[in-house]
Amino acid sequence: MASDAAVNSLPLIAAIAAAALLLLLTATGALLFVDRFGARARLRNRALSVTGGANVEARDPRSPVRRTRQIRNKLEESAQANSKKVQRRVELRLRIERAGLNLDLRTFYLLSALAATLGTVIYLALDYPPIFALGELIAMGFGLPRWILGHLAKKRQRAFTAHFADAIDIIVRGIRSGLPVGECLNIIARESPEPVKGEFYLVVEGQRLGMTLKMALERACRRMPTADMKFFAIVLNLQQQTGGNLAETLSNLSGILRARKKMGDKIKAMSSEARMTATIIGSMPFLISLMIYAINPAYISLLWTDPLGKKIFYGGLAWMSTGVFIMKQMISFEV
Repeated sequence: MASDAAVNSLPLIAAIAAAALLLLLTATGALLFVDRFGARARLRNRALSVTGGANVEARDPRSPVRRTRQIRNKLEESAQANSKKVQRRVELRLRIERAGLNLDLRTFYLLSALAATLGTVIYLALDYPPIFALGELIAMGFGLPRWILGHLAKKRQRAFTAHFADAIDIIVRGIRSGLPVGECLNIIARESPEPVKGEFYLVVEGQRLGMTLKMALERACRRMPTADMKFFAIVLNLQQQTGGNLAETLSNLSGILRARKKMGDKIKAMSSEARMTATIIGSMPFLISLMIYAINPAYISLLWTDPLGKKIFYGGLAWMSTGVFIMKQMISFEV
């Protein structure tokens, strides 16, 4: 009797969960709509238009109005750096900037809450053990968004490194032609591909707002914490303090960066066989499982219908994940 009642209550639980998810989606959409197009947004746009910034300019991530507002917010948060909560907010905003996303913290928190709720509803709808629902909620709401930020940041840093040597060559040619360093940076901010273009634009814009070149480069190193960017900042700072042949120094740095890239491409080519082998070995169990399911579904469906089969499935998935992680570490090389 109790089991029949539990089975009969499943549609009601599913309907309640679907209604809660729909309500959360509606509330999130309403908040985002009000923030972008509500009365406060219209008032903010009118104020920006009065002070010289139009609506389109206010939404442009490179506009001086937006950069001034971001710098003001950072200065306000830096004045309260003794608070751990503010430090976490500053760190999270820095991670969002490193990922190249144009999001404020409230939107990020709303998207994280939406991912956590959606993941939990799907987890419970698939009839998985409710005892692990809290862990799934934390993983989807806290771990997954930050993992995505880290992945996007690493991808953006690789793209920056790929084009950074060309940007340094622009500075070298400009200095040898008689142009000042500031004008060379401005040329990079106008003509280089992203994300080099965006980072140097922020350096140039910071100098226009009153920062010294050293302060602007320090902020650039925080947004793009690569070894190449740190070397570049050190070279420019030393040249300002001690003088010297900046063109020759930057030319040597460009040669080092190109040599590192060449070495990385060579290692990637030499390890291509090992990476292909790891890909085949890692995907083989999943491909065979799909083939067995296509031939005889009842034979393999015991892995997610029988309690013992579920334990075997989870254990096998954990061991497979461990093996894939170990193989990935074995074929990953740092240059």
